Amino acid sequence: MTDTVLAEVADGVGVITLNRPEAKNAVDLATTEALAAAFDDFDARDDVAVLVLTGAGGVFCAGMDLKAFSRGERPSLPGRGFAGLTEAPPSKPLIAAVEGWALAGGFELVLACDLVVASREARFGIPEVKRSLVAAGGGVLRLPKTLPYQRAMELALTGDPMSAEEAHRFGLVNALTEPGGALAGARELAGRIAVNGPLALRATKQLVAGAVRWTDRDLLDHQATLTESVFSSADAQEGARAFAEKRAPVWRGV
Repeated sequence: MTDTVLAEVADGVGVITLNRPEAKNAVDLATTEALAAAFDDFDARDDVAVLVLTGAGGVFCAGMDLKAFSRGERPSLPGRGFAGLTEAPPSKPLIAAVEGWALAGGFELVLACDLVVASREARFGIPEVKRSLVAAGGGVLRLPKTLPYQRAMELALTGDPMSAEEAHRFGLVNALTEPGGALAGARELAGRIAVNGPLALRATKQLVAGAVRWTDRDLLDHQATLTESVFSSADAQEGARAFAEKRAPVWRGV
């Protein structure tokens, strides 16, 4: 692993930590490649039954590194999507342990996980529209499968965040913890899963996920035809520059 991604294993649970706290764990291409390698390694290991994804420094993930994006970088891999995860989750159960903000691509990482444990102070959102971008890492496709249509649409169109308490009421979050306790809570949940038969766990995950996500591949392909012009637009570059320069964006509609 690189310093931007940390990995450890204990008692059958593999923990992968986004380690860019100075950038609120925003994901660039190097981090994407390191995450993909970590997921592949843990997915192949016999001593790992369950995976946990978390972030360092009291923040889960602020999404795509917009400064890197403004330089022309895309933090995704062909066939694997954003952060090497959103289009190709591991075959083993994956738990998100969320402290602080899970925004944009960070929320899409959460939505790509099978289970979620979050601090009561955690916040979730897909604010891409505020930067003339689209939550194309699975956010706009998976959110309506978890939330009621109108609430999902409100989050997607306004870009406003949602509290952990509300996410828990809707079933998006499995368990709430006190601040600082999300990783411990995720480890506890992972331990209850890890004692079960590994072949049964993989098959069960595949079947349950398939019942909900069997159309994801077709939808992702369709999404790509709609969003490419948005990501390559002048407005998208303006949104990223405005973020880096800490100013309000000036939209041109092109």
